[in-house]
Amino acid sequence: MLIDFFYTLRSAKLPVSVKEYLTLVEALKAGVVGPQSDGAYSVDDFYYLSRTALVKDEKHYDKFDRAFAAYFKGVEMVADFTKDIPLEWLRKNLELELSPEEKAKIEKMGWDELMETLKKRFEEQKERHEGGSKMIGTGGTSPFGAYGFNPQGIRIGQDKGRNRSAVKVWDQRAYKDYDDSQELGTRNIKVALRRLRKFAREGSDEELDLDDTIRSTAANAGYLDIKMVPERHNNVKILLLMDVGGTMDEHIHRVEEMFSAAKAEFKHLEFYYFHNCVYDFMWKNNRRRFSEKFPTWDIIRKYNKDYKLIFVGDATMSPYEILQPGGSVEYNNEEAGVEWLQRLTNAFPKFAWINPEPQGVWQYRQSISVIQQLMNHRMYPLTIKGLEEAMRLLSK
Repeated sequence: MLIDFFYTLRSAKLPVSVKEYLTLVEALKAGVVGPQSDGAYSVDDFYYLSRTALVKDEKHYDKFDRAFAAYFKGVEMVADFTKDIPLEWLRKNLELELSPEEKAKIEKMGWDELMETLKKRFEEQKERHEGGSKMIGTGGTSPFGAYGFNPQGIRIGQDKGRNRSAVKVWDQRAYKDYDDSQELGTRNIKVALRRLRKFAREGSDEELDLDDTIRSTAANAGYLDIKMVPERHNNVKILLLMDVGGTMDEHIHRVEEMFSAAKAEFKHLEFYYFHNCVYDFMWKNNRRRFSEKFPTWDIIRKYNKDYKLIFVGDATMSPYEILQPGGSVEYNNEEAGVEWLQRLTNAFPKFAWINPEPQGVWQYRQSISVIQQLMNHRMYPLTIKGLEEAMRLLSK
C-alpha cells in the first residue's frame, strides 16, 4: 500500500526520496500513530505523520495535499448528523445531463423542508441509489447526492460543482492561498490601483532631497551639503477580504494578479480569506483555516475606520448563504451572512466589492443582485476600468 502511495507522490513531482519513505515506515512500525478507541486508524494522524516525514519544504505542501487526496480519495463528513453516508452510495457510474426543458420541470424545496427531508432520508435509506428523484444517490434528480441535477439541493461527495445550484456542500474541502508573488502580465492593474493614493514620508532618511541639497549647497558657498528625506510611501490603509475556493477557482490567476499588485502598491495592507460569504470568522492561511480562525468581531475592532474595505469575490452562491442562519455550505452559522456584511460596511464606511465574474452575467445571478444591494451598488468588475472606478470611489 505504502509503495503505491510513495509512487503517487513521485508522480506529483514531489522530491520524495527512498530514505524519507523508510523513515515513514519506521515511524509506523514504532507506533508513532496508533488506533483510536474504536480500533480504527485515523487518516488525519497518518496525513500529519507522512507529511512530516516526507515533505521537507512548506512550498510543497499544496502538491502533497493534492496527491494525498487523490490517493486516499473519500468523503469526510463535516455535518453534525448521527450517521455517516457510506462511500458506496456516492460511487459515480453515470453523470446526469438534462435539457433546459427537463430541468424546468423539477421542483425545488425550501430551506426548512430540505433540511427536514434530509434527516428523514438518513433514517429511511439502507442501500445505494442511482438515477432516482428521492433518496441520497448519484446521477438523478434527487436534491441529495452527486452527479445529477436539482435546482436547489445538497451536494454530497462530488469533487466540484456542475450546475452552481447547491445550497449546501457536504464535503471537507481544501483551498489554496492566493499567490502574492505572482508576476503580473501587465502593469495596468498597478496603474489602476495607484488612483488610490495618499503619500507620506515615513521612516529613516533614505532618499536624496535634490531641491534642499541645491539650496543648502548654494548657501554653503558651493560646498556640497547633501540633504536626505524619508522615502515617500502610499499611506492608504487597505483591508482586503477575498473569497476563495469553489467557483472562485475559475478566477485564481486574475485575483492573484490583483493581489500581487495590491501588495506592491499599498504599504498598509491587511488581508483575510472567506468562502462565498463572510460569517463569524475568517482566516489568513487556507491550510489552517479551521485551526487558526480570526473572529470577524475582532477584525472589526482591530482596524480603524480609516481603513478602506475591499471585498473580492464572484458573489455566486445560493441566496440562503447570505440571508439564512445556517446557510453556509460548510457549517451551521448562527447568524446570517447579511448581518456580518452590514456590520463590516458600517464599521468601514469606505468600501467596495470587486467581482471577477463577467459583468454581463450579473443580472442572471440572484445572489449577485443581493450582494449589490447590500453594497449600495458599489460592485465593480475585475477589469482595468472597474478597478479605476472603485479606486476613484474609495479616494473620495
